[in-house]
Amino acid sequence: MTTVVRTAAATVRRGDRDIVADVTWTVDTDQRWVVLGPNGAGKTSLLDLLATSSHPTSGTVEILGEPMGLTDIFALRPAIGVVSGRTASLIPERELVSDVVMTAGWSVAGRFREEYASMDVDRAAHLLDIMGIEQLAQRRFGTLSDGEQKRALVARALFPDPEMLLLDEPAAGLDLGSRESLVERLGDLAADPAAPVQVMITHHVEEIPPGYTHALLMRDGRVLEQGQIDQVLTDENLTRTFDVPLSVRRVFNRYWAFAT
Repeated sequence: MTTVVRTAAATVRRGDRDIVADVTWTVDTDQRWVVLGPNGAGKTSLLDLLATSSHPTSGTVEILGEPMGLTDIFALRPAIGVVSGRTASLIPERELVSDVVMTAGWSVAGRFREEYASMDVDRAAHLLDIMGIEQLAQRRFGTLSDGEQKRALVARALFPDPEMLLLDEPAAGLDLGSRESLVERLGDLAADPAAPVQVMITHHVEEIPPGYTHALLMRDGRVLEQGQIDQVLTDENLTRTFDVPLSVRRVFNRYWAFAT
């Protein structure tokens, strides 16, 4: 077992406010984490630290054994796959879905004059198959539904064979069917021991894929609880996190929460 993320008192300060405060956390290779909390809890800012798109104001962050501030982050980033709304906004609408996936190998958002080997084409097709949209490979990205776009972006993030996959609210804005299709595919990925470590942030326990092993709860930039998912996702902990009386249930290896 190898440690992929290690933070010690990591803090991100903006002006006179700590948007991430004193986060001490460890993520190992055999774990799949969900980060839960209300709007403004600091979840995306914490994910930005893991993606090396921001640095801690104080404390330390190590990604894949490399300390932030003392390593070449551009050499580190190919080992980190990121799926977010920001990623989607960079993809040209006319881009073929197969090219959306393959261009991740060059860290570009649109195909230009790059050359791709047959093995690249085969890998892109394989990843689209894993995400259940192999039949859309020759469609234009802009013609896909929101759910299909999200699955294409997961395939893109996996293309460089990263060691860590970061998912920033991947099911946000999806209808029920699209959400369930995405959650099912992410659950299959979580169950694969050869798949990269996954860290997903969300507001909703219903979006947690089966197979996720650990949870971290945040509020006001601070970690309230972290650890094994069944021990963290309790009525008391979720009530404290969202400041609403909540009850949580586990059904068919999925979580559901409602106000009491």
